[in-house]
Amino acid sequence: MRHLINWLLSALAVWVVARLYPSQFVVRGIKAALIAALVIGLINATLGAFLKIITLPLTVLTLGIFWLVINALMLEVASAILSPAFHVNSFVGAFWGAIILSLVNMLFRWMAGTNRRDA
Repeated sequence: MRHLINWLLSALAVWVVARLYPSQFVVRGIKAALIAALVIGLINATLGAFLKIITLPLTVLTLGIFWLVINALMLEVASAILSPAFHVNSFVGAFWGAIILSLVNMLFRWMAGTNRRDA
C-alpha cells in the first residue's frame, strides 16, 4: 500500500513541478504524470542506481552535487521515452526540475508520513 501512495505522491510532484516550471517541464494531463512518475522511478531504480555506483568517486569529490547531474540525466531519459506526454525542454531545465522535483517529492512524503522506515 505504501508503494502505491508513494507512486501517487510522485505523480503529484511531477504535476506540481510542471506547474511551477512550465517553461521547461511539460506534462500533458494526470495520466501522463502517473506514467512519468512510474517511468522515472524505474529508470532511477535501474540506470540511475548503476550510474550512481559508477560515478561514486566523482560524487565524493563534488560533495554529492554530481548526483544532481545524474538525476537530470534520468529526467532527460524519461523525457525521451515519454515525449510528447512528458517532456523536458533542455538539460538546464532537467537539472533545475530534478532539484525542484526532489524537494516537492520530499515535502509530499513528509506530509503524508510515508518517508518513515518503521512501517
